[in-house]
Amino acid sequence: MRLLIQGGRLVDPSQKRDGRFDLLIEDGRVKKVAESIALPRGAEVLDVSDLVVVPGLIDMHVHLREPGQEYKETVETGTRAAAAGGFTAVACMPNTDPVNDNRSVSERIIGEAEKYGLARVYPIGAVSKGQRGEELAEVGDMVAGGVVGLSDDGFPVGSSELMRRALEYSRHFDLAVIQHAEDLTLGPDGVMHEGEYSTRLGLPGLPGAAEDIMVARDIVLQQDCGGRYHVAHLSTERSLELVRQAKTRGQSVTCEVTPHHLLLTDEEILSSNLSTDTKMKPPLRSEQDRRALLDGLVDGTVDVIASDHAPHHADEKDVEFSLAPFGIVGLETTVSLCLDRLVRPGLISLARLVELLSATPARILGVDGGSLAEGSRADVSLLALDRQVTVNPRKFRGKSRNTPFGGWKLRGRPAGTLLAGRRVEP
Repeated sequence: MRLLIQGGRLVDPSQKRDGRFDLLIEDGRVKKVAESIALPRGAEVLDVSDLVVVPGLIDMHVHLREPGQEYKETVETGTRAAAAGGFTAVACMPNTDPVNDNRSVSERIIGEAEKYGLARVYPIGAVSKGQRGEELAEVGDMVAGGVVGLSDDGFPVGSSELMRRALEYSRHFDLAVIQHAEDLTLGPDGVMHEGEYSTRLGLPGLPGAAEDIMVARDIVLQQDCGGRYHVAHLSTERSLELVRQAKTRGQSVTCEVTPHHLLLTDEEILSSNLSTDTKMKPPLRSEQDRRALLDGLVDGTVDVIASDHAPHHADEKDVEFSLAPFGIVGLETTVSLCLDRLVRPGLISLARLVELLSATPARILGVDGGSLAEGSRADVSLLALDRQVTVNPRKFRGKSRNTPFGGWKLRGRPAGTLLAGRRVEP
């Protein structure tokens, strides 16, 4: 199979390319990249003269809910949402039922993804058996089943001893340990950020210190033990500064932020009249924290933007704020939010966004992707920078609708994906 992607603006920071290039794909791989490529015999042509061509985008933090909670999302609907959102691959967290702490669950998830062929799925295996935080899961068995990282996300690895052993053991497989950083003894009943607005609303708070303390502990452990440590959905100024300092010392520490923590604050809970679509964990933080995260995007401290796609059934969210589950969906909004609110105003360049959504996630997960160099796998995302979109949750391809961004008018949207050179139709 041959496909010539012709006339588009190619943005590939891994190859320091940003300009008009043709891309020839042959048998699922990038055969040639050049300013102009003559149409080979038997090749199809895809004219993308009004689009941007980038290495396939990777969301390294999603919850696909299968197995066990298929009423919220399945591998099929989640990957359909991923493709519609411009992603060619996702990494799914292990808090399923049963927990993904063994080879069979990983293989089931990968098999489902391959059946539908909408996006690649990379399972993240649990750090502890059953995510109970007591005993290290069988890491080697999970690696044989296809996991690309370790996390107890949904819960923190609360035990210092368990985190130490996870970091040490993960080194044998070159896996990142991905931490949901939260000290559960601080604000155990909290439902939103502890601050002015929690006080005004009379709701129990989740202090930023609960995240900061865990990040600080883990960075100390990583300094002693080695391994690769990654902070999931980092949300506070102080945690970001701890990561920044660790990087300065040369530690193997990385972090991700979400679009909602970059664009919203805890004031949104008040202004939305306690909409449960503004309830997530970590919670929406203060304006000071939000601005610090934006600064971290600019100075390179933040490594990845990830959606933390957390679907819930409408009935679960249609309760009073304190009883609703934490989490929002994000696969179908992330790219447009980033293009409109980060790239368009000049906070970051388009090339930097591709690093955050493609090249760096691929590197942290150790998967094939993040580049359209000759010989690389031809996973491609297409972006339309000037097309306007209004976020309409009723049109989401995923099963759930829990988003605080409904009705937002944005400029810039995904325009399609290709997996190994094959056009995906979500």
